[in-house]
Amino acid sequence: MLDYPTLKVIWWLLVGVLLVGFAIMDGHDMGVGTLLPFVGRNDTERRVVINTVGPHWDGNQVWFITGGGAIFAAWPLVYATAFSGFYWAMLAVLWALFFRPVGFDYRSKIDNPTWRSTWDWGLFVGGAVPPLIFGVAFGNLLQGVPFHFDNYLISTYTGSFWALLNPFALLTGVVSSAMITLHGAVYLSHRTEGAVQARAQNAALGAAVVMVLAFVGAGFWLHSGAIPGYAISSAIDPAALPDPLAKTVVRSADAWWANYARWPAMWALPVLGIVGALGAALLTRAGATLTAFVVSALAIAGVIGTAGGAMFPFVMPSSTDLNSSLTVWDSVSSHLTLGLMLGATLIFMPIIVIYTSWAYRVMRGKVTEAHIRANEHTAY
Repeated sequence: MLDYPTLKVIWWLLVGVLLVGFAIMDGHDMGVGTLLPFVGRNDTERRVVINTVGPHWDGNQVWFITGGGAIFAAWPLVYATAFSGFYWAMLAVLWALFFRPVGFDYRSKIDNPTWRSTWDWGLFVGGAVPPLIFGVAFGNLLQGVPFHFDNYLISTYTGSFWALLNPFALLTGVVSSAMITLHGAVYLSHRTEGAVQARAQNAALGAAVVMVLAFVGAGFWLHSGAIPGYAISSAIDPAALPDPLAKTVVRSADAWWANYARWPAMWALPVLGIVGALGAALLTRAGATLTAFVVSALAIAGVIGTAGGAMFPFVMPSSTDLNSSLTVWDSVSSHLTLGLMLGATLIFMPIIVIYTSWAYRVMRGKVTEAHIRANEHTAY
């Protein structure tokens, strides 16, 4: 079995991969839902939009469930602290997600304009709200979350839901929303044609511009020193058993940039986020939609990697008790648990990837208005 410090880093990377996978796979479903009321101007066009993701959306949520399960098993202290501190935010995500299964199944059951329009906006909520809240959560992580541990490692959250909606967090929420909307627009451009495709192409360009401006703006905000980062000032033992209180943490204006100074190759991540977003929009307009989807996925990896790389080794910093901050080294499960989970991941992750690839290959191709009319009673 691998040594404990190596497993800690591997699981930091794996959780990052699962978050990126969720953003790419379930993200384009959410992006399509966000665009649904705007790129579809009549009932048939909206059914075209819905049926581009109808066969896949529930399967793609495997990434969401797996990501949550991995955090629970690999980072139990992070899971407990985050889900108690972000309780109402997480409930808002779940409430929004409720619209998706019900909306997909019930929307076209009744041929009534009011009924269908109501579910269209429900699918919009289910697609737009989760990325916004996840982006706001990342913004709060970069600022520090108000929680602390007592001597029994019981965490106490001292913030409020409304405090999460601060200006910087809302800006990172815009980054997340625009990124997911771009990804959904690129996917729509690949799966549709005609007027719907043209509107999706325009949406992709608009979302890319908003995403890049907000992403760069958030970077300059952090670089200005207005939001100090976190750094460990004491000696740490990466092989030690988890104990969040066994370290000393300080705040510094340039702490979030320390890893970029230490490893300059990391600058490829924000560059990938910016160039990937603009490149995906331009490729979409040029008709290279499949390539654009891949480039858009790389942009997502770049943006999430930028934040994760800046914060390493911190996972959930504390703004009220710096030493309670959770890191890769002191918030994980036991050596045995991480090893067993890694073995299971090496078995089941390829199965998920292979099955998902097969499903998309089988159900590839354009969704057209003629297809919807020919399958009036079976299509979503």
